[in-house]
Amino acid sequence: MNDNISNYFLNFQSSTLYNFPKNFYFPAEWEKHEATWLSWPHKEASWPSKIGMIYRQYAEFIKIVAEGELVRINVADEQMEAFAEQQLLAVGADLSKVQFFYFPTNDAWCRDHGPAFLVNRDASFTPKKLVLDWGYNAWGGKYPPFELDDVIPTKIAEHFNLPVYHPGIVMEGGSVEFNGKGTVLTTTACLLNPNRNPHLNQNQIEDYLKKYYGVQQVLWLGDGIVGDDTDGHIDDITRFVNEDTVVTVMEENPEDENYTILQENLEKLKRMKLLDGRPLNIIELPMPAPVIWEETRLPASYANFYIANKAVIVPTYRDKNDEKALQILQQCFPERKVVGIDSTDIIWGLGSFHCLSQQEPAV
Repeated sequence: MNDNISNYFLNFQSSTLYNFPKNFYFPAEWEKHEATWLSWPHKEASWPSKIGMIYRQYAEFIKIVAEGELVRINVADEQMEAFAEQQLLAVGADLSKVQFFYFPTNDAWCRDHGPAFLVNRDASFTPKKLVLDWGYNAWGGKYPPFELDDVIPTKIAEHFNLPVYHPGIVMEGGSVEFNGKGTVLTTTACLLNPNRNPHLNQNQIEDYLKKYYGVQQVLWLGDGIVGDDTDGHIDDITRFVNEDTVVTVMEENPEDENYTILQENLEKLKRMKLLDGRPLNIIELPMPAPVIWEETRLPASYANFYIANKAVIVPTYRDKNDEKALQILQQCFPERKVVGIDSTDIIWGLGSFHCLSQQEPAV
């Protein structure tokens, strides 16, 4: 671990673990949203030689989300806002449902650097909503600078006059998956990686998850898929689709690098029990064929879908399994339309629609 990361952890202490208000929890993604938060993509190094090719699909994503909720976008300035509006108008998005905020960012991955919104279980009490500002270090210090991203949650909380809490450890939204009923699913590969919180063991990490996210149970999978530079985010492999059902990606080719990884995670899922003792319902999603760009295997996965109020937006890859994945997910979400958007260029940034977005629950 380099000196910069070491200093980051030394200066990143928490004094609020046992002072955090009770009755708050992180809702499941399918619960009603007030808005979806995004950070407009602008870092060319995240999509080298391709950033200009991602905007149409990104704008299509916003158009679909805006059919059922507000879309709130962090931009650096008026020039970036004007460019974003141009892209959105080109796909026919409803700009009356889009709001821009001059909160500059280093990068576009709002799932990981954006605010974690918690809501009060007791609607008669205030505040009804608060923001967690976890520490953010660009997946273990891989992609500095990240100082602008790290303060985004607090800027948003201050703008809306919401209470904001700083747990004092690194935590990324893509590393945790919730059923809204007391359970969070994550991976040891990410949360126990020494480039995140080397001063904490697994039990201590669980204490933070339970205290701050309002859960009672932490379920652990192992490794993430090949090409995932986040060290194994859960949102590329296994997702809750209701309180007791997960979809999990599976590789059918035994010669593929992901085959054993995903088989091992499947076996772990089969042994898991929810708080009431029920086993998980497990639905298998296919994987696309390997997506390669410039001799790099990319973390292409159908699990990186985003659940909006009226739609589920799924990354597709010009692959024979695209339609099969969409059909499976449509059966999981019968009251929402499931829409595939080509993510072949977007995934060159090593993430897709779920990585790019963060929901703000309604209260």
